[in-house]
Amino acid sequence: MRLSTTLSIYIGRQFFWSFMGLLLVILLIVLLFDMVELLRRAHGQANISFAQLVEMALLKLPYMGQQVFPLAALFGGMLTFWRLARHHELVVSRAAGISAWQFLLPVITVGFLLGVLMMTALSPLASASLTQFERRVALTLKGNQNFLALGNSGIWLRQANAEGQAVIRASRILTAGTDITLYDISVFRYRGSDDFFQRIDAELATLEDGFWHVRNAQVQEPESVPRFEQTVWLETDLTLASIQDSFASPETMSFWSLPGFIKKLEDSGFSAVRHRLHFHSLLAAPLLMCAMVLIAATFTLRHSRRGGVTYVIVGGVLTGFILYFFSDIVFALGQSDSIPVILAAWTPSGVATLLGLAMLLHLEDG
Repeated sequence: MRLSTTLSIYIGRQFFWSFMGLLLVILLIVLLFDMVELLRRAHGQANISFAQLVEMALLKLPYMGQQVFPLAALFGGMLTFWRLARHHELVVSRAAGISAWQFLLPVITVGFLLGVLMMTALSPLASASLTQFERRVALTLKGNQNFLALGNSGIWLRQANAEGQAVIRASRILTAGTDITLYDISVFRYRGSDDFFQRIDAELATLEDGFWHVRNAQVQEPESVPRFEQTVWLETDLTLASIQDSFASPETMSFWSLPGFIKKLEDSGFSAVRHRLHFHSLLAAPLLMCAMVLIAATFTLRHSRRGGVTYVIVGGVLTGFILYFFSDIVFALGQSDSIPVILAAWTPSGVATLLGLAMLLHLEDG
């Protein structure tokens, strides 16, 4: 018997609202824990108000929502199937000749569409808000003044100390081991935050023991004649590791901007493994959402009819934590180049899908 359109919409709507309700509950819990953590980190800093901390926690919330999407799909699917079975709607549908796979199709479709929505729409929102959150944390909680950006006009780096700050632009960067060389550079130096006093142009600069070693530099100062200096030393606390860490983390890059940024990063001589891994994990998001629906069905389609509510809850929670733990291990292997990036990104969703299909084929008779 073919599943009617009306029943398909009804089942899909049930899953959608269960998903949204559980997502809201999980986000409220996450927001509470984030607020506690921010209050702990801001303890003793009188210049930070409670309203600022609330705003910072809200800025991080879209990113956390992206992280808990699969978990909400798992529990939303379990709640949907348990509710339909409790009201005997599932039993009547099965008695009418509708197979478990037909019954699952609307929920899988909604889960897939939610995964596409997360990848294409939620990812840009989460990356933009997370960028603002990290900047607020860096300035208010960490006091970090060093930033690095990769744009169409080259590499831009800002460093600051007690005497002032310097903005460095370079057309390209070369890394060899722990050595860093900037090419075609311009340095804009400021006293304080906005009192410009010097510009330095040079063909290259190398990072050496806490200094930028600038060679064959053209130095210009306001109301002064430009002069040539063979060597200029600029103090800095930057290292290769801190420069790489200053790049935008993959989580702050939206799905649409990641491919271009990965290319720029690799052209500049930096590793883009983390960014590639994040990009492919976003691509795998729709499949992971479908896998969560399949796993939810294995715990509820049959066992909910037998009254095993405790089994459903415990089994779902354990499965969710095991999948997240497994994903973290695989992603860590991918980041360390122990396994290919594509394999690391797609393995969790692929394994979860195969596991759900295998369990359903074993438990269901049609």
